[in-house]
Formats: sequence, structure tokens, C-alpha cells
Amino acid sequence: MAEITTDTGVGVRPALARKPSAFLEFFSRLFREKPLGAIGAVVCLIFLFAGIFADLLAPYGFNLIMPINRMKPPSLQFWFGTDNLGRDIFSRILYGARLSVIIGLSAALLATVLSILLGITTGYLGGRFDMIVQRFVDAWMSFPDIVILIVVVSVVGPGMPQVIVVLGCLYGIAGSRIIRSAVISVREQSYIHAAQSIGGTTPRILWYHVLPNVMPPVIVLFTTRVGAVILAEAALSFLGLGVPPPAPTWGGMLTGSARNYMYLAPWMALAPGICLTLVVFSINMFGDALRDLLDPRMRGHR
Repeated sequence: MAEITTDTGVGVRPALARKPSAFLEFFSRLFREKPLGAIGAVVCLIFLFAGIFADLLAPYGFNLIMPINRMKPPSLQFWFGTDNLGRDIFSRILYGARLSVIIGLSAALLATVLSILLGITTGYLGGRFDMIVQRFVDAWMSFPDIVILIVVVSVVGPGMPQVIVVLGCLYGIAGSRIIRSAVISVREQSYIHAAQSIGGTTPRILWYHVLPNVMPPVIVLFTTRVGAVILAEAALSFLGLGVPPPAPTWGGMLTGSARNYMYLAPWMALAPGICLTLVVFSINMFGDALRDLLDPRMRGHR
């Protein structure tokens, strides 16, 4: 690097350019290398913003009945039309986005924590403990997801806390397989053996050495679980086992009156169905982009 000579004759090196933050560099790579994943991230942020600020964005209350405006088609006054009771579908979708965001993030977080606890302990300890836990996971995964959901929710009853716990346990136990496979490859690395040789305790090794090195699959697992949870919650609401009325959920808006008036007012089913498809597709695209960007083996490949 060339030196700058001052009047005193002393050479001074120019200040090095400050390196951009890892956060900005990551999003720069996301928009440059994964445009579809970037679009998915933007759509997810829009739905997240709409769900958080639904009270400010919704022009009407989610349960405001206006009989004079029954089954009005989409217009400037009612963007997505109205249902058979005269309720504004756009407002109900905004409030439904809030429920989907709360249930999706909460259940996905619970599922990720459960997957980490099971995957890290079984993958690192191995032996008989790993064999017993994995046989339980095999038995759990042998049942269809929808059957487990219907049985458990039918026993404990519908409601948001019940749905969050059931979906979190369902996807958390199954997702532990992915974390376990990553831990098995990490535990054979030299730095793990070095930590063991100097007397590192098992909790310390798991927290400081194993967990940071399996975070990429953990992050990807969390993003994909959000979409899966939203879709599963919509299926439960469609069957009448999700969040009970009058709370507006996208799955609940697809059943009942939407099926009865599908031919007279198709927007009653199209609006929540398109929103549900769009947000789940966007989350999956964003998750795929995260997997490619965070996987060290994918770097350098186009």
C-alpha cells in the first residue's frame, strides 16, 4: 500500500477501509446470488409487518358484520370482497396473518429447541441412550402427522396454546434426526477431541463447540418449520380443530361458508388460499436460500 508523505516528511499509511458487517454482507449475497430467496424474504417481511400492525392496517374489525354488504366482489372499498355475513375479507386476512405469525414462530421455535435438545444429546453421547431415543423417534415418525394432530387436539381441545404445543412437539421430535446427523459429523473433529483431552465437561463442549458448528442446519430447520406449522395449522382450522371462532384463521376462512358459497362468491376461498400458498412458498424459498448460503460446502459453487 502506498504511503502518503506529509510536510514533515513522515510516511503515513491511509486508514484501512472498514469491512462491512456480516449482516449486510449476507443480505448482499442473498440478493445477488439467490434472487428468488430474496423475494421470499421480502414477502415474509411484508406478511410479518401486516400481522404485527393489523390493528392499524385493517380498515374494519375482523368480526364487524355489515349485512348490507353481503358477498360484495372485490372493489376499492373492499379490496378482497366481503363474505356471506358482510365482513371485510381483507381485514380478516390481516388479523389471520397475526395468528399465523404467532403460531408459526412460536411452534417453530419450540420445535427447534426440542430438536436441538434431542439431536445434540443423542448425536454426541451415542451408545444405548442414542439407540433408545432414536427408536422412539422412529415409532413417532411412523404415524402420519395429520392423524397425530387430529387425535391429540381432539383430546386436549382446540385453542392457540394447544395447537402451538402439539405442532411444536410433532415437528420437534421428527426434526431431531437432522440435528443428530450434523452432530455426529461434528463430534469427530479435532477440536472436539482437543476439548475432551483438556478436561472439558460435556455441557461446556456441547454449548461452546458443538452447538455453534451445527447452527446452519438449525437455522434452516427453523425457517422450514415455520411454513410447515402455518400449513398444518390451516389444515387443523379447516377441520375445525384449530383456533376456535370468531378468531379469523386462514384455514378457518377456507371452510364452512367459503365452501358453501364457493360458486357465488369465489373470492371468499381464493383470497385466504392465495395468501396461504404465497407465504408458505416464500418461506420455503427463503429457507432453501439460507441453506445454500450458510452451507460451507456450497460456497464457490454457482
